[in-house]
Amino acid sequence: MITLYNEETGAALGEISEGQLEFLEAQLVEEGAEDPDYFINLDTVDLLVQRGADADLAALLKQAIGTTDGIEITWSEEE
Repeated sequence: MITLYNEETGAALGEISEGQLEFLEAQLVEEGAEDPDYFINLDTVDLLVQRGADADLAALLKQAIGTTDGIEITWSEEE
């Protein structure tokens, strides 16, 4: 599984599947090759849903954003 993290705090946000990560990578723009993280806000999640994000991924991202204006997310793969 893949664990998503809040890049600023290092807090684990939850686990996603390889397919969900591939979806995020295909839909979002990385800030650079050496910086594989993404800024997301509620508008981003709505766009992802329109593009076919599954309900579990959308719920995880919305919960992670909470009442903030948005967060930077990153991930690590567990072997």
